[in-house]
Amino acid sequence: MSDSYSESYAAAGVDITAGYRAVELMKRHVARTMTAGMTENIGGFGGLFQLDTAGMTHPCLVSGTDGVGTKIRLAQLLDRHDTIGIDCVAMCVNDIVCCGAKPLFFLDYIACGKNIPEKIAAIVGGVAEGCVQAGAALVGGETAEHPGLMAPDDYDLAGFTVGVVDRDRIIDQKKMTAGDIIIALPSSGVHSNGFSLVRKVFDIEHAGLHTPREDLEGRSLGEALLEPTNIYVKPVLALHESVEIHGVSHITGGGFYENIPRSIPDGLGAKIEKSALRTPAIFGVIAKTGDIPERDMYNTFNMGTGMCVVVSKNDAGKAVEILRANGQDAYIMGEIVESGEKVSLC
Repeated sequence: MSDSYSESYAAAGVDITAGYRAVELMKRHVARTMTAGMTENIGGFGGLFQLDTAGMTHPCLVSGTDGVGTKIRLAQLLDRHDTIGIDCVAMCVNDIVCCGAKPLFFLDYIACGKNIPEKIAAIVGGVAEGCVQAGAALVGGETAEHPGLMAPDDYDLAGFTVGVVDRDRIIDQKKMTAGDIIIALPSSGVHSNGFSLVRKVFDIEHAGLHTPREDLEGRSLGEALLEPTNIYVKPVLALHESVEIHGVSHITGGGFYENIPRSIPDGLGAKIEKSALRTPAIFGVIAKTGDIPERDMYNTFNMGTGMCVVVSKNDAGKAVEILRANGQDAYIMGEIVESGEKVSLC
């Protein structure tokens, strides 16, 4: 028995030794995220990172924080916890890359009803995978047992990231003009938004999550919905090195109508060619099952576009080539026009 074991605390529902066991199990996942600035300090009181600003004139730190939301309930129902951490990282790093920032490090926070070390390690394994995809170091985190507040099988996951960009390299939407081209970076599916509606539509607590479905091209509903969020950091940063980007939008909760306008100056709008969009089958199933109007679908979900990038018309072909060379099957989805309407689907 550990010297720090507390019989009284354990009787209250908190197992300190389980926390130590979880830390030991997650260390191998954290090791995968080691980057040049990371200082090994897992288990200490602070996450250390040595910032290298060589080549930058005016380095700016950029931070982002988010959680996974009620998609976690799906992971609990499926008893699969090794991908939800990817979603958590994605929701943070995809936000900060919109201004051209490179993620440096990430920290997570897991609240749970009962600390089951193997489950916690699986969750952190997903976080580590997300960090690897984003090129960020996982420098620390926290796991907290909340007996009496949360059921034993319940947990929640949130995190935050810090990145850096040279002030002169911040993506500036003021350079956007009518005639610029909007390029779509495809999503992997629903990503991590709109799951309160998804759960209601499918009555998710009683849905057949494991049954293959023809309307999902042979995938089960659980498989299609749990698909982790794409991480766009490396493709966008590669594009940023070679092409002047005029705007980037991460399509999250609020869909097209809320997120695309955030990167467009006043007086301009996005004209989206609806026929050009590549929308995964899951969205059609959601709309049909829930009898959801088209506008509500585009105002809630990403509809197959996880991120969009605006470049000049002359750079559009090159931009698509660079994105495809970096693993994104990018394509042109519309253009910037002079308009008081921020988003129009034609």
